Amino acid sequence: MGDKLCAEFVGSRHTSFMRFATIPAMQNDQNHPIRPIVILGPTAGGKSELAVRLAEHFNGQILGADSMQVYRHMDAGTAKPDPQHLERAKHHLVNIVEPTQSFSVNDWLNLANPLMKQLLQDKIHPIVVGGTNLYLKALLEGLFEGPAADPQLRQKLSDTSNTELHRQLIEIDPEAAQRIHPNDKKRLIRALEVFHTTGKTITQLQDQWSTVPGQTSYLNNPILIGLKWEVPNINKRINKRVKFMFHPNDDTESLPDETRRLEDAGLLGMQAREALGYKQVLAHFAGTYTLDEAQEKTKILTRRFAKAQRTWLKRYMGVHWFDADHGDAQQLAGAVIKTIENSAVVSENSEI
Repeated sequence: MGDKLCAEFVGSRHTSFMRFATIPAMQNDQNHPIRPIVILGPTAGGKSELAVRLAEHFNGQILGADSMQVYRHMDAGTAKPDPQHLERAKHHLVNIVEPTQSFSVNDWLNLANPLMKQLLQDKIHPIVVGGTNLYLKALLEGLFEGPAADPQLRQKLSDTSNTELHRQLIEIDPEAAQRIHPNDKKRLIRALEVFHTTGKTITQLQDQWSTVPGQTSYLNNPILIGLKWEVPNINKRINKRVKFMFHPNDDTESLPDETRRLEDAGLLGMQAREALGYKQVLAHFAGTYTLDEAQEKTKILTRRFAKAQRTWLKRYMGVHWFDADHGDAQQLAGAVIKTIENSAVVSENSEI
């Protein structure tokens, strides 16, 4: 059997899992419809390795669903697939925009949907993996639309400068103002329009949409695979990951060094600089934290993020759940593959 999943963050970031054997690839059965595979689970929970193993077995391709992995140059703190993963399976929607740019769930969905459609037409399994709930929910259920447009209000807002629009948005919805670049007039107008039309901010409405119970059926009839972890075990993995980000034990660039390089080059835009880890390192550069404090703060916030993930993962329906913290990677992949191949298996929506 292969090495255990807990080995993922032990040793070099670029040599993890190289000892693992792979399950022989299976040719897609033309008699059965190809269904997307969506992998759910907490951060640092082994989703990326499982996705690659499934891609190898099913001749699939991976679609990243992570709001920070889309950014080029941001490698140390985003847990992107390493070079070996990229070599073993084709990945999409990773390293696709500059970190100076804003990037929304709508931007991601406009790329992900055509990709998935093309892969399905080509009889290739799309394997979706990532930790951004907004992306996953939009892909599975469709995008939050919000209220209908108000032409008169839009015209009035269109005649207002970007600077003034952004100032107004900061006052009523500071979270949206952080996400939306001052030059993105279309999104500024939409955010203000939603507030003036409904009396609620676009952030409030999107949060309500993203936290309602999951549907019992999803777009494109996907197979949902969920990885469960005991809280103490996933927290240990998170702590190891963050420690490695700040103090890698090989020649990998550390998160502080990478953040300094990107900041000095003017490459961290408003959205990218809010990324977990990068934000804390920037606060260290500003004198708010010592480096050790920035590292501990990143650990705490990442564990808190994993707790939030456990909450919203429970809302997805029809998930095939697998315990991931007591088996090895190959054994886990084998169990998942058996479930995917057996369409008659009844999912158990277990507690996380």
